[in-house]
Amino acid sequence: MKNIVLKSLVFIPILLFVDYLIMLVLGCTACLFGFTSNFYDCTFCVIGKVLLLLSLMVFLVLLIPDIKAELKKI
Repeated sequence: MKNIVLKSLVFIPILLFVDYLIMLVLGCTACLFGFTSNFYDCTFCVIGKVLLLLSLMVFLVLLIPDIKAELKKI
């Protein structure tokens, strides 16, 4: 259980920070190229949701070995 908590405390902030940086770069690039506000209403939100979903999947893949080890102890 200790491994799961430690990985959560380390990887969740790292993944969220990387997501934030990616969205920041994407937003700055969109502004630089002069995209309309419709881009930020629709496309930007969809990209953000997909990015957060991918980060959640990566986080779960990182935790699967520890979860299996915990379940074997029971």
